[in-house]
This record gives sequence, structure tokens and C-alpha cells, in this order.
Amino acid sequence: MRSVLWRGPEGSLERCTLVETRAGARLAGTVLAASSGTPFEARYVVDVERSWTTHRAEVRIADGPSLVLDTDGRGHWAVGGRRVLELDGCRDVDLEITPSTNTLPIRRLRPQVGTTAPARAAWVRFPSLAVEPLDQTYERISETSWRYRSGDFEAELEVDEDGLVVRYGVLWEAVARG
Repeated sequence: MRSVLWRGPEGSLERCTLVETRAGARLAGTVLAASSGTPFEARYVVDVERSWTTHRAEVRIADGPSLVLDTDGRGHWAVGGRRVLELDGCRDVDLEITPSTNTLPIRRLRPQVGTTAPARAAWVRFPSLAVEPLDQTYERISETSWRYRSGDFEAELEVDEDGLVVRYGVLWEAVARG
């Protein structure tokens, strides 16, 4: 088991754990953040196959909405048990509120240094928990650094040996790891 404590935008804090098993891995985290000046707490669990393809994601906002996403691993998704065609082709889930889910395509894609790989994700917005497809690219700059791009947004990511983000541009920074 690995854990990270991140300091994020607008004073947010997150504790995330990564547990790897023979069947795959689980990312689980708790985020304390604010939306329009109102504090909220979000908890998530993301289960992935051995190939690091997302299998299931659950998100809960304390005293608010919750969300369950399931996928068959071939790019077909269901939200709350209902198939969502616009998410077809997504391989990963990307939770807007955390850098943890960048670990999924980083571990799944593993391109050589100097190459770029596309990744389409089911993007979960916070605090609404709306889900939409998001086209992204990950360019591997070195063994531990990546350039993430989506639309006009770009950030350099530094990761540890497990692919967990240590620094995400100016947005998130690991303040403790264990």
C-alpha cells in the first residue's frame, strides 16, 4: 500500500491510497475542498484491472450526490446502471478534483520517453458529479515526468516509481508520502 497527501487548488487537501493486488489495483481517497466558498468532502474508490484499465469508480460527496460508474473494459460505460453512449471509447476515469486518476493512463499506456499517447477518459466534474468524455494526451518527457494536455489545458506532471503524482503543474503538490 502506498499513500500520498496532496495540497491542491484553493487550499484543498487530499489523502489517497494505492493498493495493488494480483487482480488489479484500487485508488481510494478523501478530498477536502471548497466550491464557491462552501466546504465539501468527497470520497472516491477506483478499481482497475491488472492492465490498469478502469473497471469501476464510486464517488460520494458528504451530504450530497453520489455516483457509480462501471465499464466493461472495452470502452462501454454505465452511470448508475444506465449505459452512456457518449462515453464509448473511454478507457480511464478522470476525477476533476484529484491528480490520483492520472496514475491510470500513466500506468496503462507506458509510452517510451519522447513519445505521446492519446487517452480518452470519463471525466467526472465536481461538485456536480456530471460525467462527460474528455480527450487527453500524455507525453512522456523522462522516466518520471509527463506533459498532460487536454484542449487548451497543459500541465507538467512529476510522478514517483508507482506513477503517483508528486507534482501536477502549479495545481497539486505531494506534501507527504508513505
